[in-house]
Amino acid sequence: MLLGAHEPIAGGISKAFARAEADGADCLQVFTRNARGWAARPLGDDEVRRFRGEARRTKKPVAAHSSYLINCAAADREIRKKSWAALADELLRCQLLGISALIFHPGSHEDEARGGKLVTEAMARALAKVPGKTRLLVETTAGQGSSLGWRFEQVAEYRAALPARTRRRTGVCVDTCHVFAAGYDITTEEGYHRTIEELGATIGLENVRAFHLNDSQKPLGCRVDRHEHIGRGAMGLAPFRFLVNDTRFAKTPGIVETDSRFKENIEALRRLVRS
Repeated sequence: MLLGAHEPIAGGISKAFARAEADGADCLQVFTRNARGWAARPLGDDEVRRFRGEARRTKKPVAAHSSYLINCAAADREIRKKSWAALADELLRCQLLGISALIFHPGSHEDEARGGKLVTEAMARALAKVPGKTRLLVETTAGQGSSLGWRFEQVAEYRAALPARTRRRTGVCVDTCHVFAAGYDITTEEGYHRTIEELGATIGLENVRAFHLNDSQKPLGCRVDRHEHIGRGAMGLAPFRFLVNDTRFAKTPGIVETDSRFKENIEALRRLVRS
């Protein structure tokens, strides 16, 4: 597995590559715009050139994470309209920067079926509006509140509802904290293999394009999204040992998302890799 972190973009998005190098990362994840606001300053040509230059220099795979405000399944029409526009804008920004994947949370809705249809429509519209190679990756969630996408079957349904040609530009990001909080016990070898088998049967392992590697502050099945440093939470080291040594994901990016100590977390994961 390629190990990396969600790097800050203070001073310019291209600065994230140097931070990834300092953390000893194989890959990285970034925001392309304000993560907690609707306003987004346009990307300047110079910054796009610098970013692409750093990507060529470091040869590190990079993904983007969408704004936390985006709720593609929002029942409120105005929030949904803003969310769909922001998703398309972020996909365009990724395309301009040469970023291969945009990871987003599907959102929340009290009616699971209605919410799922809205997520699929948001994906279809964004992909139609922004042609190119950047993929949209649906992130598995913890299922907190009325959040969608906390069961593999739900995520599979969002993608299956897309036309085949559009579906090829989509995939899935599996968050370890989220799946644990959602009730998938990956802390034992038996539970890990059962979960990966279910993931393959519903979503298809070939469609898993990224992992978020986070421990959980809360217990199994709590449906509460609270990240913890690797090995310091309710999950322990075992599931990460299983995952980083799973040859099926040898080339898949695994991103640490805790707000600090990226280098420490990457090193902790690397120590789990069998030589």
